[in-house]
Amino acid sequence: MSAFAGMGGNGSVPEWVPESVLTYLAHVESGRSIRSLAREAGCHASTILRRVRRFETRRDDLLVDLALRRLSIAAADKHSETINFGGLVKVSMSETVESTGIPGDAQLKKVAPRVLRRLNETGACLAIASDMDKAVIARDTPDGQTLRTMVVERVYAEAMALKEWITATSEGRITRYRITSTGRMALKRFLAEEEALRVGMGEGADPYSEQHRDWAKRNVSGDKNKRRGIRYNASESPLSALARRKDKDGKPFLSAELVAVGERLREDFELAQMGPRVTQNWERFLSGGARGDFPGGGEGGGSQRARDRVAAALKDLGPGLGDVVLRCCCFLEGMEAVEQRLDWSARSGKIVLRIALMRLKAHYDEEHGNWSPLIG
Repeated sequence: MSAFAGMGGNGSVPEWVPESVLTYLAHVESGRSIRSLAREAGCHASTILRRVRRFETRRDDLLVDLALRRLSIAAADKHSETINFGGLVKVSMSETVESTGIPGDAQLKKVAPRVLRRLNETGACLAIASDMDKAVIARDTPDGQTLRTMVVERVYAEAMALKEWITATSEGRITRYRITSTGRMALKRFLAEEEALRVGMGEGADPYSEQHRDWAKRNVSGDKNKRRGIRYNASESPLSALARRKDKDGKPFLSAELVAVGERLREDFELAQMGPRVTQNWERFLSGGARGDFPGGGEGGGSQRARDRVAAALKDLGPGLGDVVLRCCCFLEGMEAVEQRLDWSARSGKIVLRIALMRLKAHYDEEHGNWSPLIG
């Protein structure tokens, strides 16, 4: 039986913290002997010793070391007396980022899918330095440029490194991380859970079997019919595939600037889903719908501002152009699916998409100049 079993409720850490981490800290920070930990865990002392040595080796990783330091500081904090590795007492679920700097289960589950989805894109990496409070996710474009796609609070990056969802691939003043196979499996579980909730499967879903599959599926605007769901490759957006194509002059079909504005819209769209009203009626912005009113409610905050930016961009683009960018950039529909849904001729969608992205770039230039609005 686990050394930490039976300590749920107000005396347990968030579930995302690996048990091996707490075993390591109980030995290193609280001075518990290997044999005493083994007796309580019901395993051989060599098993505990391997766990301790493994994490001692992993402390060379910047984010892992920072995460372990954060847990250690929380244990020594006089305001966090419930954290006692020596007595195997864990962090209260209510003591999350605000008091200890440690994200809770709900917080990590809310942020991690977006981060992993971005890292799962071709050529994406997470970059951070020891003196940075936030990490940056960027990916290389086909023309050799680097495109920033997301900013992540460091505490969440630390948590994902501790869970081995990301791993360091280069070190120096800036350390770069990439998604691991474990991270991809976690992303598939998150996507499976989202899909199960969307189609009403609830607790009947089996996300642990879905993590071994390669496809992902998304329904549009709260559509409950899973047969109408959109199947897409979670590792990249339709823009990435088009950016790799060449036109007759040998240049990328979509320039890095056009890909960047499409990703900007997608980032705002994803942020808009994190607000109090996550089921937005985006169908109203498709062909034939009302474009004068915003689909969300009147809540404030970063998600509301993100919804406002999406609404303003779609209203400026108008029917047709707004339809194609919403479906390709936000819903991640492929060009063939978009052409069929909008009843367009074959191979015409990518031309309209490029025109729409040019207009979207002009919209952002007019609204924000050379600087994009702050994310969130």
